[in-house]
Amino acid sequence: MADKRIMVDTSILIDYYRKTDKDNSIWVRLVRDGHKFAISSVTKYEIYSGASAAQLGFWNDVLKIVEVISLDEASVDMAVEINAGLKRKRKQIDIADLFIAATALSHGLPIATLNKKHFERIERLNIIS
Repeated sequence: MADKRIMVDTSILIDYYRKTDKDNSIWVRLVRDGHKFAISSVTKYEIYSGASAAQLGFWNDVLKIVEVISLDEASVDMAVEINAGLKRKRKQIDIADLFIAATALSHGLPIATLNKKHFERIERLNIIS
């Protein structure tokens, strides 16, 4: 999987931030495995909306090296399709997670997440373990 681009969910970035030993984080393991990274613009929103003023420098540095993929029309169309299927099964997920997953799918990217409970409900989504 060397040099394969993946979408990283907010949970992976938060895990990296919170770990005292950064080498022990999932994100560092994915880097070592040769992955390249992208995040959804929704993840960028989640990160910055939850950050304190003291954390902004850290997040600015981290997000300089990660591609941000906008929530575009194709992603919204995918979200509508995914949500309809989940609604029929009565297994809907948070809208932020829905948009992140839809962005990954519409751009043909697997996703790395610690929130498998929600993302596993989307059958077509390839989750990196």
